Order: sequence, then structure tokens, then C-alpha cells
Amino acid sequence: MITKCLFPVAGYGTRFLPATKAQPKEMLPVLTKPLIQYGVEEALEAGMKGIAFVTGRNKRAIEDHFDISYEMEDMIRGTGKESQLECIRELIEACTFSYTRQTHMAGLGDAILTGETLIGQQPFGVILADDLCIGDGIGDDEGVMAQMAKVYAKYKCSVVAVEEVPEQDVNKYGIVSGQAIDEQHMMIKEMIEKPDPKDAPSNLAIIGRYILTPDIFDVLRHTKPGKGGEVQITDTLQALAKKGMVIAYRFKGKRFDCGSVEGFVDATNHFYNTTYKNTA
Repeated sequence: MITKCLFPVAGYGTRFLPATKAQPKEMLPVLTKPLIQYGVEEALEAGMKGIAFVTGRNKRAIEDHFDISYEMEDMIRGTGKESQLECIRELIEACTFSYTRQTHMAGLGDAILTGETLIGQQPFGVILADDLCIGDGIGDDEGVMAQMAKVYAKYKCSVVAVEEVPEQDVNKYGIVSGQAIDEQHMMIKEMIEKPDPKDAPSNLAIIGRYILTPDIFDVLRHTKPGKGGEVQITDTLQALAKKGMVIAYRFKGKRFDCGSVEGFVDATNHFYNTTYKNTA
């Protein structure tokens, strides 16, 4: 079983300025829960109780969120509002939280390498809180990370979640191609970070869910900066893909790109319509 999940949360969130000038973008709420909490809940559902954060400056609110607030809890004790903290209390009790800082923004690959001290030599999940994912509402309705944990259990190699995107949007993602195993699984042969549409090998885009094997750290140490002068996890995984060690998984469910204002609004509308309207 994979027991740890890494959350790279050091980014500035400039697309949400001025809201993110003094608060982490991961703490922006979709209804009454911050984005980061949805991600931690997804990790816990997959059995990953060791929650590791790679943070940066002005991110203390994340640490405070996953801690006890004695003053607030004392103030609302015995009132109807006390029940609103039950979901976060459950996470605090079930998980362990650890933190380290990324001192400079040098890409997702660098953030993951920074988290090595928290992960150690074991396979681990990676969740980017910007991508808010839900199950498909069919059958067991597992979250994306729980689905990917089963893929890892079968293939024992790194796994990336993918979905089809419009051709004109391929330059926003890492794009993959390879040999299909079945309708949901593919052995990756090629990965390109944010290609021009004319150079893209497919329209299958990597989204913010990964399961990585610990050998990724040694490869990251020798990965040179790529697109945008940053250490790209796509470039690193390409080295493993050449050895037939990366599976692309077409997940069951829906992703909201909450790194964009449009996606954030879509997520808010979805959760409002499925949560509040259905209980009204």
C-alpha cells in the first residue's frame, strides 16, 4: 500500500491576484472547503495518511488549517456551527502532516525533489490541488488517487492520470503517447511538455495526479531545466518511459481546472448544484 502523498503548494497563484496576494491559492474555498482540503480527503480515501507539503513563503495558512484552533473551537462549542468542523477534525486525527520549504520556484520537478526528505525511499502519490477531481458517481465512485493506487498495485511502476483535451489546448499540458494496453491504460513512449499543437503526438494531457516510484528522485537530480527554465516532471518521466516504466491512466471521473478562474467557477457551480440544491 502507498502510504504517503506529496502536495507541492509553493506557487504564487498569480492568476487569482489580488485574492492570492496574502493567502495561498490552495486555501481559496470551493463553497465552504478550501481546495487543499479536497485534495487531502482524496489522498486519505486512497489510504495515504502521510501528508507531505512542499510549501513556500506566505503559506502558513495551510499549516494552520490542518491544526487545532482552540480559541475558535471553544467559542463555537455547543452551537450548531460545531458540526461544520467535523470534516477537518477527522482529517487531523487520521493523517500526519509534514512540511518543508521550496526556497525558489524552479518547476514541479524541483518541488517534488525538495519533498524527498519527507517521502524517503518508497512509492508515493502527488496531488496538485489546482486540479479538483471527483469520481464518476458510478459503482464504487472512487476518487482518482484511489483508482491510481490500484493501477500501481497491478503494474508496480509510475502512473500518471490523463484525459483528452481540445487540440488547441495541448500547449498548456504535458502530452503523452504510447502503446495502448486497454481502453484505460497505456504504456507511455513519449512525453512532451506544452508542445505546439502541430508538434503534439496526441491530445492526451497529464493532469495533476501522479504515483511515482522513489527512483524518480535520482533522475530528477540529473534533469536539466527545460521549458521555461524550470525542472519539468514531464522531462524526468520521459527518461523512465523509455524503459517502459510509466503508465498513463484514463481516470473515471471529472476534473476541474481550479488554477483558472473559469474552472474555479465551474467547480463552485457543480458542488453547489450537487450539494445545496439537492438538500434544499
